[in-house]
Amino acid sequence: MTQDNSAIERAIAEEQVFVSTAYRALDAQRDYYTEQLARVRAQGGTGTPGAVSERDSFATHYEDNLIRLRNVENRLVMGRLDHTDGEVTHIGRMTLRGEDTSILLTDWRAPQSEPFYQATAAHPGDIVRRRHIQTRFREVTGIEDELLVSDAADSSDLNLIGEGALMAAMSGAREGKMGDIVATIQTEQDRIIRADSAGILVVQGGPGTGKTAVALHRAAYLLYTHRERLSRSGVLIIGPSPVFLRYIDQVLPSLGESDVVSTTIDQLVPGVVVGAQESAEVAQIKGRPIWATFAKRAVRKIVQKPLKEPVSFKINGTRVTLTPDMVDDAQRRARRSGKPHNQAREVYARHLVNLLAGQLATQMKTTVEESDWLIADVAGSIDARREINLRWLPTSAQGLLERIYHWPELLERIAPELTARERELLRRERGSALTSADVPIIDELAELLGPFASDSDKRERAARVEEQRQLGNYVAQTMDAMDLGGGIVTSQMMTERISDRPSSQTLAERASADRSWTYGHVVVDEAQELSPMQWRMIARRNPAKSMTIVGDLDQRPAGAPQGGWDEALGALADFHRVDQLTISYRTPASVLNVAREVMLRAGYNVGQMRAARDLPSAYRVTQGGTNELVDLVVRAAKEQDAEFGIGHGSIGVITSRSLHTKVGDLLAAAPDLTSWTLDRTGSEISARIHVLTAGMAKGLEYDVVVLVEPASVLRDGPGDLYVAMTRPTRRLDVLYQDQLPAGM
Repeated sequence: MTQDNSAIERAIAEEQVFVSTAYRALDAQRDYYTEQLARVRAQGGTGTPGAVSERDSFATHYEDNLIRLRNVENRLVMGRLDHTDGEVTHIGRMTLRGEDTSILLTDWRAPQSEPFYQATAAHPGDIVRRRHIQTRFREVTGIEDELLVSDAADSSDLNLIGEGALMAAMSGAREGKMGDIVATIQTEQDRIIRADSAGILVVQGGPGTGKTAVALHRAAYLLYTHRERLSRSGVLIIGPSPVFLRYIDQVLPSLGESDVVSTTIDQLVPGVVVGAQESAEVAQIKGRPIWATFAKRAVRKIVQKPLKEPVSFKINGTRVTLTPDMVDDAQRRARRSGKPHNQAREVYARHLVNLLAGQLATQMKTTVEESDWLIADVAGSIDARREINLRWLPTSAQGLLERIYHWPELLERIAPELTARERELLRRERGSALTSADVPIIDELAELLGPFASDSDKRERAARVEEQRQLGNYVAQTMDAMDLGGGIVTSQMMTERISDRPSSQTLAERASADRSWTYGHVVVDEAQELSPMQWRMIARRNPAKSMTIVGDLDQRPAGAPQGGWDEALGALADFHRVDQLTISYRTPASVLNVAREVMLRAGYNVGQMRAARDLPSAYRVTQGGTNELVDLVVRAAKEQDAEFGIGHGSIGVITSRSLHTKVGDLLAAAPDLTSWTLDRTGSEISARIHVLTAGMAKGLEYDVVVLVEPASVLRDGPGDLYVAMTRPTRRLDVLYQDQLPAGM
């Protein structure tokens, strides 16, 4: 609505009084935690182990709260609701109380804040007015009011919430990091953010609809709503690349949440490093769900071997015989234990050792019970250990996969369903670098095999056991000397209490280092790309199936599973529900329209989506070569310097995979571009100019995109061209020499 300047100035002054009060409350909390932390630190590390542990816990608590207060300081207050009964609710990044303990500021995630995002002129509820408050540091710089009880309801079919604040956010320069959208969350986004955590929620949304931001704000909302449960199990966020994770890494801290694990699908298995790429065809073969069957066969047929003929050998001069039935029985017992292969080996080996010891006892006319030293004789026999180990080999998941890829006969034995050509495509030398598609297979094998303890691991575990024993002896001696315990507290209880002092690691650190950790909630971004085997790996980390999955089926790369979300989700298909985001807040309408037409002409009918705005000259086509490319980039950089200030704004130069290196070298060598930083590896998110493929640009956005040879990008896949065309927030410059795809 239109307001005169004097009314706006009075409203700003009124809100400034409140904002200053809110910051005083924030400062009071910070002072309290700072004083408490200093008091705890002043006590030092002396005292009983229990007292030291307690002080460490308090120190961590105070430090975490100080970090949280620091992270929410910018734009602490963002809005206000005026109710029909005259009450006023201010909305912000966290709940703050005044000196009288009454609520001063309400967390945006609280139920009382829902009308700030949900109320409309058609359905205002008890809200008379919604006010968006713009601040810079601690100063109010502007307000925007929406009267929700007006007779004239909003005539826009988009029905945008806080349209002025939203348009300002969309028009700002794009820097290296994603910002939060908490002040401009729209109704369809808020509905998804606050949806029930139970089950798998799939958010289908086209480019620029805010899928990633919605997923991150939903994670923050769930951490607030289910604090007790999720503080124990944690939230896992899976992004498409390390660059993407750096791009979003400030969003959750700015919302007051930092104890989450953010990783890529390639980094889900601790200790496994991806160092090579492979063709889409090979990746597709490795991504098939039948690899779960192959993995089971590998364990049963390669590392759990039957004994075909009896084997005889001597133990201290007495001959014993290991028979196929003995080995078969021991293996059945081990499998029935329910333990993974490496841990079940103890059941298997113990049974065979006992049977062989029984043979020795019979020949010596004694019993194992009467002569338990016979067990040690068998266990110490080199021949016995060799024959027992050969039938149940301890191994690591990565080591087993290397053997499968290296030896054609092993792969044929476990994967007869693959063609001879497919098996040949998988063959590689031992020690070869791993690829992305190897990771879920390793995870599948690791689930079946269990942890593999090397000799150094065993020595370390033995040292911990000995340390625990010595600690127990020390505690017992101390309690005896001081006449403590009295039959109520035993030395064992005290030892356990001391040794169980909480780890200094955060939940996120502990979870990311533990392959078997199960999370309370999982967020998956760019989910349309994942293979069935990758979905199995994700499902293993969230048995409760509480997930938020966001993606766009129209942006699938070549080789990705086709069909709808039922087909894309693999093992999780039966547990999901789909919600949609339909408004693009990134890309101008004229660019979206061209992108949709190009996809239609290429034979792909992309989902319908409305743009929140359009801009003049947002789509331009230039025919030319090297000089024109440099000119386009220089012009965009100069325009951004003039509009946003020196060094602000971003330019994405997107090419096909085949042209990426050539274009990167060309721009890096261009004298006219030395004034601006350039990144061609996809790793420097703060650079001004980025040279990328569509795959590298996925999930990211730029003020201006220069699309080089779109016909070549289309050959990489229609999804790649669609991604490339929908990255800009202000303008798409298309450069070509010979031919454009139909529709451009």
